[in-house]
Amino acid sequence: MTNQNVVVPDTKSGINLPMVRLSGSSIFPATAQKPPTAPGTGGGGCISLSTKKKLLLENLEINGGGGGGARINSWIDSMRASSPTHMKSSSQSLSEDQQLPWQQQQQQITLPSAMDNFDQIMEASRGKQIVMFLDYDGTLSPIVDDPDRAFMSKKMRTTVRRLARCFPTAIVSGRCRDKVYKFVRLAELYYAGSHGMDIKGPINQGTEPVICQPASEFLPMIDEVFKELVAKTKLTPGAKVENNKFCVSVHFRCVEEKKWSEVAEAVKSVLKKYPKLRLSQGRKVLEIRPTIKWDKGKALEFLLESLGFANCTDVFPVYIGDDRTDEDAFKVLKEREQGFGILVSKVPKETNASYSLQEPTQASLQNIFHNY
Repeated sequence: MTNQNVVVPDTKSGINLPMVRLSGSSIFPATAQKPPTAPGTGGGGCISLSTKKKLLLENLEINGGGGGGARINSWIDSMRASSPTHMKSSSQSLSEDQQLPWQQQQQQITLPSAMDNFDQIMEASRGKQIVMFLDYDGTLSPIVDDPDRAFMSKKMRTTVRRLARCFPTAIVSGRCRDKVYKFVRLAELYYAGSHGMDIKGPINQGTEPVICQPASEFLPMIDEVFKELVAKTKLTPGAKVENNKFCVSVHFRCVEEKKWSEVAEAVKSVLKKYPKLRLSQGRKVLEIRPTIKWDKGKALEFLLESLGFANCTDVFPVYIGDDRTDEDAFKVLKEREQGFGILVSKVPKETNASYSLQEPTQASLQNIFHNY
């Protein structure tokens, strides 16, 4: 089985960050214990898809400029590849793997279900300090056409609130931190917005909240890019540009596929003027963000350290997410040999996660709560 090629910064090349510790040195003494390997993963927890898709996604990471039409065509191919359930025209029929629903591909999937293996996950976490990390869109809320209406349900909010009473809980999202907070409205959580580039913890009595903004110098540049992209895409029906403070998101979910080239051209024309910014891709969204060595995996490590768990052998981080950007966090957990990553997806994806869920995770979170 092949391990996924995910570009993750070297953890040794750290950045000096403002950090305030929330907890004392009350670490749980115990011998280090490696979590059991998820069944059927061979230790990697990966689903191997086509090499072509991987190369397309890697090519998209390269900054704009050069390549002309060929580069735009590769961007369009990558935009299609990011949505395997997207219905293409008859001249661009889906591959057999893409046409089959999840249930019909079971023989090709090695990633086990988190729900089916829930007892094993609970046993691995027994006696350890669980720390929960949750993506927002597609995990706590459904994916919707209008990103401004990605509301979480009242039941999900109640579940997350109860979860946070038991374990330190963080929301890690590509969204602007303030926007995620308005959706969730739970002051007791940690929030990491802009793919972890904007972190703030709860205000506890007698302590200062954790604050981390490693990309502050890029704020004026991000504002410029946002304004330029709004102007460039205003004539493309369905395109929506979102300012997420430390990154800019260009949503093409509501754009007709024949117009995707207009979105790609607009992004390319703006990005080539900013060599300190890079392009990445999520679920029907192109994202422009700083080139600093920071991502959701770095945010996870920062929060664990801020909580006093950096060198703790009895901490059990659980990260649940559905997006390609969550892979950085999944990989960190795999390298630490602590906790598990859980991928939320109805279709097969190459991943560093150990388990999968097919739906947003209210049921799973409730199970975790009722077992503690």
